[in-house]
Amino acid sequence: MSNRLTSVIIVTTGKGGHIWPCVESVRAQTYSAIEIIIIDNSADADFGRLLNRQYPFIKVYSSLNNLFYCQALNKGIEISRGDFILCLNDDVTLEKNFIEEASRGFTICKRIGMVSGKILRTDRNTIDSAGLFLTLWRTAKERGYGRVNKGQFERQEYVFGVSGAAAFYRKEMLEDILQGGEYFDSSFRMFYEDLDVAWRAQNSGWRGFYMPGAIAYHVRGATARRPKGINKKYARLHLSDELNLHLIKNRYMAILKNESAVDFVLHLPCILLYDAAMWGYIIFFRPRVMKSLFLNLSLLKSALKERRSISP
Repeated sequence: MSNRLTSVIIVTTGKGGHIWPCVESVRAQTYSAIEIIIIDNSADADFGRLLNRQYPFIKVYSSLNNLFYCQALNKGIEISRGDFILCLNDDVTLEKNFIEEASRGFTICKRIGMVSGKILRTDRNTIDSAGLFLTLWRTAKERGYGRVNKGQFERQEYVFGVSGAAAFYRKEMLEDILQGGEYFDSSFRMFYEDLDVAWRAQNSGWRGFYMPGAIAYHVRGATARRPKGINKKYARLHLSDELNLHLIKNRYMAILKNESAVDFVLHLPCILLYDAAMWGYIIFFRPRVMKSLFLNLSLLKSALKERRSISP
C-alpha cells in the first residue's frame, strides 16, 4: 500500500509541549504518502495561530470549545482524505518506520481493519501496549502494560483491537461501523473509545493485527492524569472525579452496546467481582462519582438503543 494515502490525526490540548516532538516524528516517517491533521483542543486562539505559523503545510482545525478526544477524532476523520487513518495522542512519538511497518499489517488480509504496533514508554524499556484485548471482566487490557521490555511480543499475530494512543485503522472499516453518524461515540468523550471501536469492528467481522516492528513511544497519562501519576499503574488513582466517571460509565456503555446476551451471562460472575472491587474504591474514596454517574444514566439508556445498529 505504498501509494495509499494515510491521514495522521493528532489531537492536542497544547499542554506539556508534547505536540512538537509528536509532529516532528510524523514528518520524519519513511512512508511518504501522508497527510497530517492537527485537532487543536486548547481553546486558545494564540496556540492555534502558533500551530499554523509553525506548520503552514498541515491542516489545523481549532475549536473554541474542548471537543474531547472522541469528537475531535471524528472531526479529523471527517476532513481527512486518506484510505488509512492513524489516530495519535499528542504525547506519542513514532520511530521513523512506524507507518511503513504498521501498514504492512493491512496487507495480510482484507478484513484486517486495525493494526497495532509495539508501544513503549518513553524510557524505551517499559511496554505500554502490544495490542488491546477484552478481558473476562469486560475491561480493556493493554497487553504487556507496565512490563519490562525483554523482547517479548515479537510475533506478528491477530489481536482484539488497538490502543487509542496510536490507533491505525482502515478507513473502509470505520465507514462500515459508523454508528449514529459517528466513527467514535462522542458520548464517551475519552476512555474505552478504542475498545468500543474494536468491539463494534469484531462484531462486524473485522480483525485486528499486531506488527511488532512498528515502534512508538508514549507518555502514559500525560494529558489526563495528575503529574505524579504519569506512567504509573492503576490509572484510576491518578484521575480526577470527572475522569473517573467517564472511566466507569464508558465501560458500562461498551458492554451495553456490544456484548451479546449469551456472553454477558457467561461473564457475569467476573463482571460482578470486578464491580464489587471498583465500587468499594469509589464508595470509600470517590463518593462524588456515584452522584455524577446517577446524573448520567441517560447515556447508559442510549447505549442500549445503539446496540442494534451494529449486527453481531
